[in-house]
Amino acid sequence: MNLAWDPPFFIPLLIAIFLTYLCSKNQLVQISALGSLWNGFLVFLQLALLLIYTVDQPFWIALPTFLLFIGIELTRLIGGRRLTSLTNELNVFAEQREHFNETFRIVRSERHEFLKHVSSIHFMLENNQNAEAKNYLNELVSGYEETNLSIKGERGVVAGVLHQMYRRAQKAGISIVYDLDIPLSSLPLSDKKVVTLVGNLLSNSIDACEEWQRHYQKQAQISLQFYKRSGLNLLICKNHSLPIPTSILDELFQTYGKTTKSGSHEGLGTKLIQDIVDENQGFLDFIYKEEEFTVKIKIPAIR
Repeated sequence: MNLAWDPPFFIPLLIAIFLTYLCSKNQLVQISALGSLWNGFLVFLQLALLLIYTVDQPFWIALPTFLLFIGIELTRLIGGRRLTSLTNELNVFAEQREHFNETFRIVRSERHEFLKHVSSIHFMLENNQNAEAKNYLNELVSGYEETNLSIKGERGVVAGVLHQMYRRAQKAGISIVYDLDIPLSSLPLSDKKVVTLVGNLLSNSIDACEEWQRHYQKQAQISLQFYKRSGLNLLICKNHSLPIPTSILDELFQTYGKTTKSGSHEGLGTKLIQDIVDENQGFLDFIYKEEEFTVKIKIPAIR
C-alpha cells in the first residue's frame, strides 16, 4: 500500500544523513578505527541501499531499507568504539608491563650496587673523611628515596605507575610529593582499576603543570595524598593549572571529550576516573581556585 503523499527520494536521504550525524556526534571514537577495508565495504552497502530511493518504491519496501541504512551506520560506529576500547586496553596493559619491568630493573640495580656504596662509605670513615662520607650518603639516600616513595607497600603494577609518574614529573622539572599514609594498593579495587584511577589523575596533573610552567616560567607542584578515615579511603590530588573555562568544568568528569588540555587530547581520562568512582559507590568532588586544581575522591573501604 503506497502512501497518499509520496515524498521525493532525497528527503529520506537527508533524514538518514541527519540521524547518522547525531549518532556519530555522541560516539566516543571515530569510525576510522575499523580501517579502510571494512569502512569501504559498509559504505558500499549503504550506497547500494540509497539507490533504491532513486526509483518509485512502496512504503513497505522503502522504510525497512531506510532502517537498514541506519542499522549499518550504527554497527560501524559501535564496532569502531568497541575496537578502539580493546586497542586502548591493550596499549594500557603494555604500558603497565613496561612500567613494572622498569621499576623492577631499578630495584635490582640499586640492590646490586648497595654493597659497593657501603664499602665506599666504610673506606671514607676509616680514613677520617667524614664530610665526604656524609655528602656521599646524602646523595645515596636522595636517589633511594625516589624509588622508595613508589614501591613502599605497593603491589607491582601500582608501584610501577607511581614510579613512572614520579620520574616523568621530575624530568619535567615539576615538584611532586606522595603523602601516602597507607599503600594505594589497599584500595578495594583491582590492580587494573587502581592503575587507571591513579595513572589518569597523575597524568592529567603533570600535563596541566607542564602548561602552567611554560606560561609562567616557574616550577609547578603536584601533591598526592591518600589516607583512611571513618571507613572511607580518601584520595586527594592537587596541582597547578591554568584557568579552565566554566563550560569545561561543568562537564569535566561527566562526559567523554571534555579536557582541560590543549592539543589533540581526547578527554577520556576524567570520565574513566568518574566511572571507577561510581562503580565502587564512591564520591568525587573537584575545586579550581587561584590556579590550583584539586580532586578529592572518597571510596568506601569495603572489598
